[in-house]
Amino acid sequence: MDKRITILAGHYGSGKTNIAVNLAFFLKREGKNVSVCDLDIVNPYFRTKDSLEDFEKAGIRLISSEFANTNVDVPALPQAMYAVMDDRESHFVLDIGGDDRGALALGRLAPSILEENNYEMLLVVNFFRPLTKDSQSMLEVMREMEQAAGIRFTGIVNNSNLGEETTPDDVISTVEKVQAFSELCGLPVVMTSVREELYETLRGKINDLFPLKLQKKYY
Repeated sequence: MDKRITILAGHYGSGKTNIAVNLAFFLKREGKNVSVCDLDIVNPYFRTKDSLEDFEKAGIRLISSEFANTNVDVPALPQAMYAVMDDRESHFVLDIGGDDRGALALGRLAPSILEENNYEMLLVVNFFRPLTKDSQSMLEVMREMEQAAGIRFTGIVNNSNLGEETTPDDVISTVEKVQAFSELCGLPVVMTSVREELYETLRGKINDLFPLKLQKKYY
C-alpha cells in the first residue's frame, strides 16, 4: 500500500466501505497523512460517515456528501473531492459506488489520477453475494465499472464473507475461487480481508491476510 491513492470499488454488499475505513486507520498507524473520500453516490447506507467520530479522533479527514447519513437521497458529489489531486502530500482512500453508475463519479478525477500514476484501484469481491457468485458474473461487473470510471483495476481484494456467520472454513473455501478469477482477469490478489476475530485462526493458512474491525453499522 505504497501508492498515494487507493481506490476501492465493488458490487453491492462486497464490503468495500468497511475495508476503506480499516485501510485508512492502517495507513494512519503507518505514519501517513490520510484522507478518506466517499464517492459512493448510489447507496445511502453503511457509508464512511458512520465512522466520522473515530476518524476525527485519529486525525483522518473525511470527504463525503453533505447528504450522507440523512434521509435525503441525493446523488451529490462533494466539491472537496478535488482535494484528492490538489493535496499531493496526503494519502487518499477512495470509496466508489457499487455499480457502473457509481463508478461514473470517479470519472471526474480519472484523467488527473491517470496522469499522476500513483494509485491502486482494487476490486473488492464477495463470492457469497447472489449477483457475484461466480467468476464470469464478477468479470462482467468489473468491466462495466472500469468503462464507467475510465480507470482499470490493478488488483483484487478477497472479502468473501457471510457476515458474522462467517467461519474460517468459509473463507478458506473461497481461496481457489478467487485465484481462478485472478487468472481469468489477469489481476493479482492483493489481500484477503477477514473479521479480526478470525485472523489468528487463519494466519499462516492464507497469504496477505488483512484483519477487519467491523464498524458499528455493519453489525
